Amino acid sequence: MIHWTRVRQLRNEVGPSEFEEVVQIFLEEVQEVITRLHQDTRRVELEQNLHFLKGSALSLGFDQFSRLCQDGERQAAAGQGADVDLPAILAVFESSKTVFEAELKQNLR
Repeated sequence: MIHWTRVRQLRNEVGPSEFEEVVQIFLEEVQEVITRLHQDTRRVELEQNLHFLKGSALSLGFDQFSRLCQDGERQAAAGQGADVDLPAILAVFESSKTVFEAELKQNLR
């Protein structure tokens, strides 16, 4: 679910003192896009929103979430946006976030 090697790599890239801020910004930006997804009931911007989420998820090691976003993005690009299982994607984000927050300290040692 979480690619901890990527998380450690990001922490090394930005530095331990900046890492917490990067994580906070990531979570805030993802939440903003999730709000937009809920408001976009016609799924007009689904492809773009999933693309953004995919990139954000990859940068912080949310592997399963990024894969689902990529699959949804491809479906939307193929004109099958109505078939994207958005609730499942968002549930995986919540699960990933829970695991990330619970296991972060032990995985950064």
